[in-house]
Amino acid sequence: MLKKGSKLNSILTGSCPKCQKESMYSDKNPLHLTNVLKMNDHCSHCGLKYLIEPSFFYGAMYVSYALNVAVGIAAFIISFVFFGASVKDSFIAIVITLIVLFPFVLRLSRNLYINMFISYDPKAGQE
Repeated sequence: MLKKGSKLNSILTGSCPKCQKESMYSDKNPLHLTNVLKMNDHCSHCGLKYLIEPSFFYGAMYVSYALNVAVGIAAFIISFVFFGASVKDSFIAIVITLIVLFPFVLRLSRNLYINMFISYDPKAGQE
């Protein structure tokens, strides 16, 4: 499922979308909130520059919005339909879920966004 060369591998691991040999992030742990957005400038293996153009990752905000809407809907359905919570309790569940998953959604949206523009190249970084 997560074999090298698949977009899913790069998206879920946060690895370089071109060579998939190293992480794009300087700190791999998204729970270190002060470093959640700190990325390497380029891949040390293939040389891919992650910030393709100035403000490139502003587009990831739209991906983040869509992911947060999906997470919010899922939290509502799980709390309201499956657990029978009230609307007020379901709203609280949505807020708590979005706060807890914030760093993961933030990184996932960046990973998805850059993978829309960069494809895997098995020969990347080979001299």
